[in-house]
Amino acid sequence: MKVIPIPAQAGITGFESPAAEYTQLGMSLDDLLIEHPSSTFIGIAQGESMQDIGIFDGDMIIVDRHETARNGDVIVANFNGEFVCKILDKKRRVLLSSNQQYQPVTIHDYDSFSIEGVVTRSVRCHRQSPLLCGH
Repeated sequence: MKVIPIPAQAGITGFESPAAEYTQLGMSLDDLLIEHPSSTFIGIAQGESMQDIGIFDGDMIIVDRHETARNGDVIVANFNGEFVCKILDKKRRVLLSSNQQYQPVTIHDYDSFSIEGVVTRSVRCHRQSPLLCGH
């Protein structure tokens, strides 16, 4: 895929023709979004718990298993048999939502918990596609 970088501002009333200063970058979306292809998977976000950091229901999340989760990272984890997307608070052993309507979840010693990967990107579909987005 060829990428044509066109700056577009929110609230614009029109924009210059893309052909005015035509530039083409030889880069694919894989190159732009995925750093470690062999250890990356794409998931679909469900629910509203991460919306305050910009991950909405139905968004694609790019999850990199190669990255080591750091404090404050958005992660996908298996928590007691359920896949969750949360903010990791390593110091307090807590999973946080970005939506204040959801309470923090403490990770106890008796819980089954494993980090599946770090969310490195999210992609929002503005036109629903049965192949790419979860709607």
